[in-house]
Amino acid sequence: MLNWIGLVISWIGALGIIAIGVAYLGKNEKNAAGFGLPASPAPEARGWWQVKGVRDIGSGLLVIVFSFVARDQLALLMLLLAVIPLGDMWVVMSNGGDRKAAYGIHGATAVAMIAAAALLAA
Repeated sequence: MLNWIGLVISWIGALGIIAIGVAYLGKNEKNAAGFGLPASPAPEARGWWQVKGVRDIGSGLLVIVFSFVARDQLALLMLLLAVIPLGDMWVVMSNGGDRKAAYGIHGATAVAMIAAAALLAA
């Protein structure tokens, strides 16, 4: 049962991050503002949003694919992918960003991913 809960958390996270990635590919200003950094990139630098979008979509797809072809390794993948929101939290904090976003979005995502990894390993 714990394994299934971990799988559900993993899938919710995967589908959510894919949706966020698609929004970033569209250069969605609302998404960029919600990331937690103090300022949005200048219009000529908005290609960076798309870089983040590709990263997010790729991360979500990894979780979905692993859940079918390498479920025994999904816990490790989730644990390793938790480095991304932890890194995002650090970026927001080290650039004078919104602490609530750093902890509430990125930190909470990392905690959920680590919890999913623990449940999948159980």
